[in-house]
Amino acid sequence: MTLPVISPAGLFDVRGKSALVVGATGAFGKVACATLGAAGARLTVAAGNAAELATLTQELQSAGCQSTAVAKRSNSEADAAAIVEAAVAAHGGVDILVVASGMNDVSPIVDMSPERFGRVMQANVEGAWLIARAVGRQMIAQGRGGKVVFTSSARGKLGHPAGYSAYCASKSAVDGMTKALGCEWGKYGITVNAIAPTVFRSPLTAWMFEDNDKANNVRAGFLARVPIGRLGEPEDLAGPLLFLCSRASDFHTGHVVYADGGYTAG
Repeated sequence: MTLPVISPAGLFDVRGKSALVVGATGAFGKVACATLGAAGARLTVAAGNAAELATLTQELQSAGCQSTAVAKRSNSEADAAAIVEAAVAAHGGVDILVVASGMNDVSPIVDMSPERFGRVMQANVEGAWLIARAVGRQMIAQGRGGKVVFTSSARGKLGHPAGYSAYCASKSAVDGMTKALGCEWGKYGITVNAIAPTVFRSPLTAWMFEDNDKANNVRAGFLARVPIGRLGEPEDLAGPLLFLCSRASDFHTGHVVYADGGYTAG
C-alpha cells in the first residue's frame, strides 16, 4: 500500500487568507484575532466599542499582524454589509468569518421582559444571521469557497437552573443555524461550523479562577462534571478554531465542536 501524501503544515495553513472577526474585542474574539493573525491571515476586526477596537488593532499590528478595524456591530442589514465591504476593500474578499459577538442576560423567566429577551436574541442570533448572510453572498460571488465559524456554547445543548432561558434559547438557535447553513452552502465549498465552549478564562469569568471560598465552592461543583478536571484557557479554543478555519476541516460542516473538557459528554 502506498502511503497518502499529507502535509500537516499545509492542512492548517491560513497564510494570506482574508479573515473577518466580528465581536473582535470580546474574550473569544481576541483569541480568534490572535490565533488567525499569528497564523498569517489578513484580519478585518469589527466591534462596537471603538476605543477597545483601536487598542486591539494596535496590539495586533505591534505583534506583526495585518489588521484593519471596522467600528460596527452587525446589528442591521446596512452595518453587516458595511463590515463586509470594508473587508473586501482592505483584503480583496473574505475567506474566513468568525462570529464571536454575543451577550447574556441572566434572569428567571418570570422576571424577564420581552425586551430583554429580544436583546439577547438580537445579539446572539439575528446579528450572527445578518453577518453570515452578507458574508455568504460575498463568498458565493467569489466562487472559491470559505469558512464560517459561529460561537455557540455548551448551553446550546444543556439547560441551566440560574435564569438562562434567553441565552440557552439563543445558543440552540445558533446550533440550528450552523446545521442549516452547513447544508445550504456545502455546494459552494463553504463550510459552516460552531465552537461551543464551557467556562474558560476571560474578564467575565476571572472570579471563578480565584482562590477564595466563593470561587472554590462554585468551581468545585462545576469541575465535578468536567472529566479533564479544570476550567478552560484561551488556548483551548485556538486549536479548534484554526482547524475549522483551515483546509484541515474541508470535510466537516454543520458541526458544533464542544471545547468543554468533556462537560457535555457526561
